[in-house]
Amino acid sequence: MAIVVGAGQTPGDTIGNGRATALLFAREGARVLAVDRDLASARETAERIRDEGGTCEPFEADVTDGERCRELVAACLERFDAIDVVHHNVGIGDGDTGPTQLPEEVWDRIHDVNLKSAFLVAKHALPPMRERHGGCMTFVSSVAAVCSAPMLAYKTSKAGLNALTHALAMGNAKYGIRVNAIMPGLMNTPMAIEKLSAAVGVPKQQLIERRDAQVPLGGRMGTAWDVAYAALFLASDEARFITGVLLPVDGGQSARIG
Repeated sequence: MAIVVGAGQTPGDTIGNGRATALLFAREGARVLAVDRDLASARETAERIRDEGGTCEPFEADVTDGERCRELVAACLERFDAIDVVHHNVGIGDGDTGPTQLPEEVWDRIHDVNLKSAFLVAKHALPPMRERHGGCMTFVSSVAAVCSAPMLAYKTSKAGLNALTHALAMGNAKYGIRVNAIMPGLMNTPMAIEKLSAAVGVPKQQLIERRDAQVPLGGRMGTAWDVAYAALFLASDEARFITGVLLPVDGGQSARIG
């Protein structure tokens, strides 16, 4: 039984990280609660899973709302009886910039979505997972947390998410719960390409070529499936001895540190 938060996606030519992860979990036999603030998009994910013969229920939630996080956990327990995996794939950077130009309300919004929501989901999902003495929780962070990045609020929120991952991993190891984070680098997803292209006024193909050129491994961005397969591994029995890990999925981008 898996909760995938951010299981919908921005419209585009490719697939988003959350949808790819939900599909892959379902293909491996998981029953999935597809959570997204955009119910129509969550339903699209659920329909794709059902078309492949899997089990998925959509659920609408703004996960910056603590009460709604409690309700999504309750819905998973009601529909599927238990929670084995929680995958938190939420992040925004709209309006972000450097410190002297960054509006206070943008700072607050980005931190609420990227960091506070992860805390709230964990706050409500951990008690039933502790009762079962097991499970896996994975957060999608970013290499921006550890690399030079011009977006101050995004960077600090993802760095905070890494710290949250470490704290939750250590605090819940005694309950048999593993907590890890994935740090994607430059990815070819709708949020990264279609949304960014529109925001900065750069044609999609030009943006893709520019981003590809920054990736050490093969000179090409990763895809949502690269993130999804990392999530699948971290949720699997093969990763039973792995917790507190911040796993870069970035084609070597973060290895340039130092």
